[in-house]
Amino acid sequence: MKAFVFPGQGAQFTGMGKDLYEGNAEARAMMDKANEILGFSLTDIMFEGDAEALKETKVTQPAVFLHSVAMAVAMGDGFKPDMVGGHSLGEFSALVAAGALGFEDGLKLVYARAMAMQKCCDAQPGGMAAVLRLADSEIERVCAEVTATGVGTVVAANYNCPGQLVISGDKEAVAVACDKMVEAGAKRAVVLPVGGAFHSPLMQGAKDELEAAIAATEFHTPRCPVYQNVDGRAHTNPEEIKQNLIAQLTASVRWTAEVQAMVEAGATEFVECGPGTALTGMIGKISKEVTVVHA
Repeated sequence: MKAFVFPGQGAQFTGMGKDLYEGNAEARAMMDKANEILGFSLTDIMFEGDAEALKETKVTQPAVFLHSVAMAVAMGDGFKPDMVGGHSLGEFSALVAAGALGFEDGLKLVYARAMAMQKCCDAQPGGMAAVLRLADSEIERVCAEVTATGVGTVVAANYNCPGQLVISGDKEAVAVACDKMVEAGAKRAVVLPVGGAFHSPLMQGAKDELEAAIAATEFHTPRCPVYQNVDGRAHTNPEEIKQNLIAQLTASVRWTAEVQAMVEAGATEFVECGPGTALTGMIGKISKEVTVVHA
């Protein structure tokens, strides 16, 4: 069985999607439509913009989403998933690819999500850090201890793969937690170049904004099971999918559990669909028994 997976923020690169635009009529039409919906030329920034321009949340999220969905469309009959999943933002790409969400609605939600998250970042600057080679239970313990001191909130945010967990929260709390992670035996705790505390309680304002947008959007039963971040499980009920998408903004991304659940359901081949190869590396560390390729 084949699982198609879609990357999240951080996978962007200058020139992304240009080959699809020039080589596939359907992908080109989709990208032109995206520019029209957004009211600015996202493709100009994707194809010609520098790394700094691509880092802006309002650009990054729709750009990664558009590249991912256009890649699935360009595959034509080659896109036949038995199941799909996406990492954080990538969950929106997965839902569109699986037919649970229309492309235009998906793009509008992604842009609304990006703007709401940027607003949270501006109002309450936060940070994230990757903790390497420390047990999940130890990371959770340290986060709870640091939060309890009152220095700020810090939580386990992205369970990416064995040996790599990303923490998120108030900048000072993240910095303190990083030192304590190393003391507890982590190989490294590296602060990430992001402007906010994604997948933490600091995103509550964005969650409230996105909830209204998602509630007003029509979702459909997907063509195949969609595995979601909040619980790592398969979902096909449109209402469940919507609630999980809303919860995702402040909840942890349980990517390791999600991939493991796909493998248990029979996935033998994973295809990463979108910019970069971050998920390919993670999946290879989660399961040695599966084949992982890039679309």
